[in-house]
Amino acid sequence: MRSGFALAILLLSGLAATSVVAQPAAELKLLSEHPVDGIRGGNLSGLALCGKDLWTVSDRDDDQIYRLDTRADTWQAETVTINVPPVPESGLPWGLRARTTAASVIRGGDLDFEGISCDAAGNRYIVSEAHAAVLQVPASGDPEWLKIAPGMVREARASGLLLHFNALFEGLAVNPEGNQIWLAAERERRGLISIKRGQSVWDCDGPCVLLSEAGQEMQPAQFPGAKAVSKDFADLALFNGKLFTLERNAFQICRRDSVTAKVELCWSYADEALVPNRRYPQNYGLAEALLIDADGAWIGIDNNFGARADAEKRPMVYRFAAPAGGWSAQP
Repeated sequence: MRSGFALAILLLSGLAATSVVAQPAAELKLLSEHPVDGIRGGNLSGLALCGKDLWTVSDRDDDQIYRLDTRADTWQAETVTINVPPVPESGLPWGLRARTTAASVIRGGDLDFEGISCDAAGNRYIVSEAHAAVLQVPASGDPEWLKIAPGMVREARASGLLLHFNALFEGLAVNPEGNQIWLAAERERRGLISIKRGQSVWDCDGPCVLLSEAGQEMQPAQFPGAKAVSKDFADLALFNGKLFTLERNAFQICRRDSVTAKVELCWSYADEALVPNRRYPQNYGLAEALLIDADGAWIGIDNNFGARADAEKRPMVYRFAAPAGGWSAQP
């Protein structure tokens, strides 16, 4: 019943949520760029600010997360070991789980950490793409998996999300109170899901799925050989009550309503990211980390050890200035 209701809501809200702002996205201005040393697995996936510390994860490392020392232009990733308990049953089908297990043997990283967020108390929340699960790493004490109602995955799959290998949850954002989480499904279809903390489990307050969206969009004109590619979400941030989606194939950040997921305004980072010396040989975007604050945005690059045109092989974090009028600017 819940899934049928959710699909009806999506049909009614989809046009509003997926409507694209007609005007070209304004370009963000790059302020600095920072290579990151010390990430064992090399793949930077997600950024979070907890107090005064920046944190990140690697989708190749199951037993550690990273605090970033940002005092120099080249950042140093400091290892923080975590003792992860057994993963709970996800509700994903056997075939999808089997492919994930096989891939982890080859590339490492059974949990496939893809995003990190923090609440005001300093608790860190990490999303496992492989298991459609969220790990809480408290400010003190042992990590534990959130108890999420099984209906969330069922509704997501009924809405066309979480159907394909390596295209599950790619980012998350938690509110300062630590009682609501938004999850970003990556692609084919991409989507946004909201769950809230109850007395014993995290569950949906009304429909779980705020957005389920298929289709393709053109890569920016600055991209060599630009073509139509799948719409995707690569990370998610929450700032001043608004969601911000990192849309890596379009090389843009979009502000969305946190209740309806409707697009309000987008900004492009293509001009700066696609200058010749910063280009990567891959035929798709590589950004996988987003953090928004009043002064600007941090965007992290998961380059899979691939070199930029200037031969830089380390993960990169770019700092962009906030747009004219701030992140609350109106079209």
